[in-house]
Amino acid sequence: MKYDIANINLADKGKLRIEWAAREMPVLDVIKEEFKREQPLAGVKLAACLHVTTETANLVHTLKEGGAKVVLCASNPLSTQDDVAASIVRDFEIPVFAIKGEDNQTYYRHIYNALEIMPDITMDDGADLVSTIHKEMNDLASKMIGGTEETTTGVIRLKSMENQGALKFPVLAVNDAMTKHLFDNRYGTGQSTIDGILRATNILLSGKKFVVCGYGWCGRGVAMRAKGMGAHVIVTEVDPVKALEALMDGFEVMPIAEASQVGDIFVTLTGDINVIRKEHFKIMKDSAIIANSGHFNVEIDIPGLESLSAKKRKIREFIDEYTLEDGRKIHLLAEGRLINLAAAEGHPSSVMDMSFANQALSAKYMKENQGKLEKKVYVIPKEVDERIANIKLRSMGVAIDELTDEQREYLASWELGT
Repeated sequence: MKYDIANINLADKGKLRIEWAAREMPVLDVIKEEFKREQPLAGVKLAACLHVTTETANLVHTLKEGGAKVVLCASNPLSTQDDVAASIVRDFEIPVFAIKGEDNQTYYRHIYNALEIMPDITMDDGADLVSTIHKEMNDLASKMIGGTEETTTGVIRLKSMENQGALKFPVLAVNDAMTKHLFDNRYGTGQSTIDGILRATNILLSGKKFVVCGYGWCGRGVAMRAKGMGAHVIVTEVDPVKALEALMDGFEVMPIAEASQVGDIFVTLTGDINVIRKEHFKIMKDSAIIANSGHFNVEIDIPGLESLSAKKRKIREFIDEYTLEDGRKIHLLAEGRLINLAAAEGHPSSVMDMSFANQALSAKYMKENQGKLEKKVYVIPKEVDERIANIKLRSMGVAIDELTDEQREYLASWELGT
């Protein structure tokens, strides 16, 4: 079996960590048992470009148990957990192409390695597989069943492709499932981003001015958690509705040019490019800390920061200290990459349980609807979303009510009124 990982001898440690994560993933476990019985992915070749974590290990195991031939590569050069990659190769016999800290050349070579199986379905976290296929593998694109996409950033890219008529096969937007973005993006990103910042810096958040750039579901989660730890939270936004929501939620709202002058810690979560730019670095306080929790390392203008700097040194494992010409220091965390995965372990398993249940069921849906879907970005069907939520509630020992026949009739009727 062909693979490229850091060290296969790390597998024992990885196996234990994968088992620990599985304890918090009861929804995916239900689906895995169902997949073993029904084999809904029999004969399907599936290439996955995801963060190689303990939770992802449980997902690819589920896909394989469902009959799929799976290959996995990393969706970020710094997010791979090398011991987990080793266990996936040894214990699940699934090829993995991922090494923590790999350079860009290796990263893209691993994407090509994953695509060597000529997949029927892609499973993306950032749309790198889909974009590579569309740019360089037209013959493959025309034969594929479809794909799934995990992130806000990836969905933005895919919808742009659809709008331009460039999308050559259907894709399910896993990110847009209610059981994904309401929980993964908000509670997962909220907790794991703070976790990554604290592991990287070991600073006290209480009393700090904490700037959250972007108030989507991820930004909401980070703002909520930072406030809970005593930080004074400032939100920057370009969307007036989201800015108003942040204000109503109790946060200070201002343009990034103003926030740059007062912030102690900055986190970008927008999915867009150059949110914090050269002009902002010029007015930041000495020892400002900057991190990114958006998918790609483009939200912070790192070349602009480097052009302003007289000196750069790595002061801690995940902190690059830039000394500007006037002596002020700016600290960039994890090279501007996903701080929650680069410096920490990503989202807690319990929240990824629902996200990856969506991924598994989306792959099944794609196979079942082969040839029936247009070349568009689709939202996951409501019944799939609700099934995942129901399984999760049962696993937590929570029961809810059901509508009575009378209530259903009332909601479906316009005659009854008041």
